Order: sequence, then structure tokens, then C-alpha cells
Amino acid sequence: MTQRRPLGFTTIAAALAAGLFSASPLMAAGDYPITAQQRQTAQQVAQTGVPVSELAANAPDTYTVKSGDTLWAISGLFLKSPWRWPELWGMNTEQVRNPHLIYPGQVLVLVKSDGRARLQMGRDLSGNAGGAPGGTVKLSPKVRASSLYDGSIAPIPQHLIEPFLNEAVVLNTNELELAPRVVAAQENRVWMSKGDLAYARGNFNPELTEYRVFRQPTPLLDPVTKELLGYEAPYVGTAEVTRLGSKAGTKDEVPTTLTIALTRQEVQTGDRLAPIPPRGYTSYVPHAPGKPIDGRIVSIYGDAVRAGQNQIVALNKGSRDGLERGHVLALWQAGRVVRDPTTERKEEVRLPDERHGVLFVFQVFDRVSYALILSVQEPVSPGDRFTQP
Repeated sequence: MTQRRPLGFTTIAAALAAGLFSASPLMAAGDYPITAQQRQTAQQVAQTGVPVSELAANAPDTYTVKSGDTLWAISGLFLKSPWRWPELWGMNTEQVRNPHLIYPGQVLVLVKSDGRARLQMGRDLSGNAGGAPGGTVKLSPKVRASSLYDGSIAPIPQHLIEPFLNEAVVLNTNELELAPRVVAAQENRVWMSKGDLAYARGNFNPELTEYRVFRQPTPLLDPVTKELLGYEAPYVGTAEVTRLGSKAGTKDEVPTTLTIALTRQEVQTGDRLAPIPPRGYTSYVPHAPGKPIDGRIVSIYGDAVRAGQNQIVALNKGSRDGLERGHVLALWQAGRVVRDPTTERKEEVRLPDERHGVLFVFQVFDRVSYALILSVQEPVSPGDRFTQP
């Protein structure tokens, strides 16, 4: 028997294997929902196409989909705003019925007429029309599970954010204060790296064998209001329980023995331990917030003072403010204060803010979110402003 092997056109999934999610780790490739809003947009655009003015300056007449493409890159070829993928799909819903199923080798053809543009399917590399896959794969008769990592193309480069999904943690209170803690290392070492033994005190769950290691949390303050938004716990690594000790505070207490399994930085005494949540997978696509939003960069993730493209920043808005995973935001550079040389007093005037970058929100907490800088013209600093795109 034969079976098509599609690439998920809007699958961010593999990148977003967030440890905080609880979905099943295995899902069928291409099994991603289309929201009512996305479908409505597509249907509206499908009737007339999009204005030529909305096309990218150098939009190609044809494009052949390749393995490794991303939704962001393909959309950016045709449209000025890459996250407006429903409009790209909506140019031709007759042939592109499901935007999540785009195959390598398919040819996208841009047709312009009367100031409008539509996207149609050409013939693929095998001469198939209407978007059929360029080849088939023979399957033997047995059960198969398809991981979200299996060949899917994602809206953005997934490797840039995957490491942060289990690492970037914001706590509403300093709850790690009561968590188990590292109290000593083997042979009186000050720092511990992969493979070293560590000893910890605290109440461990006997059913858990793996823990994340965090440094003492630091408060995150809103750069404008100075409100305490939460506590950011710097991620250190992971540790495995080698030998469970006795309960803390008991007579003749024996600390728990750990083996350091993974380190982003060296473990030290005083570091706190938290359970590793089950890994799961989710999928969503870039989209603009449904309402206006105006916020500020709280901090640059890590030790950097300023950030550039592909770095992570913390935002002073979260789920309570309507932010969602997948939201695309515009970065603004504050206008400079200059003296007007045309007046006698040379009055000071603040120039207007200038938009100079794009953020992609990938992790959301109550009052704080984390975002990837997808593009930027000038270095980003804490206090810089962001809005809906």
C-alpha cells in the first residue's frame, strides 16, 4: 500500500515540546486544527484575492516547496507580513484546502489580475497537478506512530526556542525557598559538572528520580510601574537521584545523593531542585493579538545586557493581559530627544518611536512572557517597547 507523507505547513509543534504541557507526545503528522477565525479570513480573501499592495516587494511568480522550509519563510516570500498565513492560504482555498498539508516539491504560483493576487498550485517536480505529493512511500502492514519531529516544517526555526521551554520558569512567589537544595559536593568541591556527585537536603518524592536544578530566583520588576511580576529562576541543569536519603529533620538524617546529568552552568551549593514536568507537544501558528497591547521588555534572558536577533527576552505582559503562545509583536525603538535648531531657544523635541523588529511569543506565564527576537535592526534593551504588529 502507499501513503502520502505531508509536511505540516503550520507545525511549530516539534519546537514547542514544552515541559509544562500535558498533551500526548505522539500525534499524527499534519493533525493540526484550523481556527474559525483563520478559516473565515481565508474564505473572505479567497473570494477576491489580496491587494497587490500587500505582496512582498520581490514576491516570486512561482516557488517550489522544499524540505526544511518554514511557514515564516514561505509567507515572507509572498506577503509583507509573514504571520498573515491565512491570507496566503486564502488566496486559493479550492486547491489549498488545508494549510497544514504542504508537500516538498509542490509548486506555488502567484497569479495577479486587476490589482489583486491569488495563489494557485502548479505542477510539482513529478508533474502532478493540484498539489499532489511528489512521491510515495511504501509502508509495510504494521502500526506506525508519527512523531511531531518527523519531517514537519515549522513556522519558525524550532531549534532556537526548544531549549528554553523547560528552562525559562517564572514563579508567582519564591516557592523554591522550600524546595530541596544542594548542600555539598563530593570531595569538598565548590562547583559540580556532569557526572559529579552532589548531596541534597529536603523532602524528596520517592517516586521521582529526575530533577531540574535552579539557582536562587531573582525578582522581575515592571520597568515602568516597578510592580513585582514574579521570580525568574535561572536554569542550571538536571540531576538524577542515585540514593534516596532520609526525610529532612529526622533523627540521624542522611542527605540524598544525586548525580549531575546535564549542566547549562556548573551546579553549586544552595541551588534548588524542582521536579521535571512531563514533556508534551503542542502546535500553533504565528498570529497577531486580537486586541491592542502595549508593553515593555523586562530583561534579556541570560547574562546579556542587550539582545539581538534570535535571543530571548522577558516581557511585562502575560496571560492576564491576553498574550498567547504564537503571538507576533512589533518592537519599537524610543525616539531620540534632539534640539530644534530652527528656534531661538533651540527647544528639545522627542522624535517619534520607530518600529525596528519582530517578536514571537513562545512561553506565557500569568504576568510575564518569553519571546524570541525574530528580526531586529538595533540592539534591544530592557525598557524597550512592544505592541501588536
